[in-house]
Amino acid sequence: RPHRVPLLPYFFVKFYLLFCVSERDYFSLCDKQPIGGLLFRLYCETRPELQRCIQLLDAMEDYEVAPDEKRKSRGDEIIKKFLTKQVALHDYLSGAPFADYQNSMYFDRFLQWKMLERQPITKDTFRQYRVLGKGGFGEVCACQVRATGKMYACKKLEKKRIKKRKGEAMALNEKQILEKVNSRFVVSLAYAYETKDALCLVLTIMNGGDLKFHIYNMGTPGFEKERVQFYAAEICCGLDHLHRESIVYRDLKPENILLDDNGHIRISDLGLAIKVPDGEQIRGRVGTVGYMAPEVINNERYSMSLDWWGLGCLIYEMTAGRSPFRARKERVKREEVEKRVQEEEEEYSDKFTEDTKAICRMLLAKDPKQRLGCQADGAAGVKAHPFFKNINFKRLEAGILEPSFVPDPRAVYCKDVLDIEQFSTVKGVNLDQTDNDFYSKFATGSVSIPWQNEMIETECFSDLNVFGPQGTRPPDLDWNQPPEPPRRSLLDRIFRRHTRSNTPSGHTCSHT
Repeated sequence: RPHRVPLLPYFFVKFYLLFCVSERDYFSLCDKQPIGGLLFRLYCETRPELQRCIQLLDAMEDYEVAPDEKRKSRGDEIIKKFLTKQVALHDYLSGAPFADYQNSMYFDRFLQWKMLERQPITKDTFRQYRVLGKGGFGEVCACQVRATGKMYACKKLEKKRIKKRKGEAMALNEKQILEKVNSRFVVSLAYAYETKDALCLVLTIMNGGDLKFHIYNMGTPGFEKERVQFYAAEICCGLDHLHRESIVYRDLKPENILLDDNGHIRISDLGLAIKVPDGEQIRGRVGTVGYMAPEVINNERYSMSLDWWGLGCLIYEMTAGRSPFRARKERVKREEVEKRVQEEEEEYSDKFTEDTKAICRMLLAKDPKQRLGCQADGAAGVKAHPFFKNINFKRLEAGILEPSFVPDPRAVYCKDVLDIEQFSTVKGVNLDQTDNDFYSKFATGSVSIPWQNEMIETECFSDLNVFGPQGTRPPDLDWNQPPEPPRRSLLDRIFRRHTRSNTPSGHTCSHT
């Protein structure tokens, strides 16, 4: 069982973190942050007048993800049990209950967790494993957090390679965008740190391969309709989450859609994604030939429209087993492909049902003003299309719907993994103080929500989050308890290590 990092003494923590936790509002601390939400719930369960609020929130969440045939009865139960009077739950909880919570031992414990979250992150935080693939600036390896056992993918960006190719802005942009997005349909950033030679992004590990491999290397090219619907629905949710943060993705293609161990997909590689200022449009001829929307090829201004074009290309390719404007392995010039995108209508074989044809035509409309997803209802309009009539999006967003295809854990879903070529050494590039200033913006350690989810998923939270008998304040949260004295001798440290190694579990879970 992995070694568990103990929580730090409350005596050292509170004033430091009261200063450092800049967002002190209810929604930031109790709704967005997973550990913050669990501790606020524990606090509410100690207050009889708040228990009913928590029960109602649970009932409403259960209603949201209920199968369609059960939603009416669940709704009737909620109305009958809770809503004889209208209550704005979060508005109520964010008032006096939240103020009282901040003076409780549960909030003090939350500050302890925040202190642990802020501990320095280095290469020694992780165990490094095999190479998974290669990116533009370096390789991607499997890694494991030593303290929890959680597996991730570590994307290493070589410092000299970044500088030689003037990739600093692109690397920092990807890192900052990944920090903002919290979606089960977009790869998450859990840690960002640096080594002597590289900048490292620690990301969700996706062992199931990419959609391009599955479309073309697993039998007859393309998928059956049910599988196309499922992947398209999850991609639609991922785009919806990005667009809510005013982020346009700009590089939707099968290679950038990855499968996890359970068969769910995530959008990856946000190097070309960009935040669009409110009420504005941007211009930029970026993307991949064959998947770029007409407005991008024409160097026109755009916002989110090209992502919905990309979804149309993906639905077409997953169905037909070829992209809409270029056949598989067809040798054709870039200019010819772009001319087809601008002028020609895509062709539909008998693999396409009427619903599939209809959604592709609406997403692949040349004029973005006529394109599905580009109207006032945005992603909701796409989700409402008859193509998705069998998808319950609330259950999909909650991770309840089961994929029709689950990767074999013994299989390797890529071409020969031994054929990943080594990068050549970068010569003639020297790093200086300006580079160090850039690295300090990049290597910021843990990212709150993924880190807190890791603590919960790996049971560190339940192991360490122990209070006193009958819910009393434990010693590590007691101002009157002096801090543990320093270990004074090498003999004492060796003795403690020896004692720890002889405990039945092989480790201790200290709370002090």
